[in-house]
Amino acid sequence: MPESDLLQKVTVRLLLPAERASFDQLLEQKHYLHSARLGEPSLRYVAEADGHWLALITFSGASPHTKAREQRIGWTPRQRARRLGLVVNNSRFLVLAQRQRYPNLASRVLALCLQRLNRDWQAQWGHPVVLVAPRTLTEGLGRA
Repeated sequence: MPESDLLQKVTVRLLLPAERASFDQLLEQKHYLHSARLGEPSLRYVAEADGHWLALITFSGASPHTKAREQRIGWTPRQRARRLGLVVNNSRFLVLAQRQRYPNLASRVLALCLQRLNRDWQAQWGHPVVLVAPRTLTEGLGRA
């Protein structure tokens, strides 16, 4: 299937409870961290086309103290204490489809997730998301 056809068919949805074991197994086998463990709060998403899983992506509540994030944002300790609950990390992202064949798939999946993340987070956890931080920034490996 040509890339443009696939990208138009991609949808993103929250993981169903019955799919959790398969989702976790794929992360443990194929993600570079080899772990599906996430802290709470978190949300898990599946990107699919024609019923086939193309990518897995997770978002989790922010780590309490991350020097690179605070330096990048410019928070004081007091600001961090008040605002940290509004920050979410992209904690896992695994593209299952061939990257060479579909080079823009990851961007499409991320864009679709970000369009719905705030709404889903509010429904599940009762508060909005104002910042989504990439994993590299939250691990102290932040890049400009």
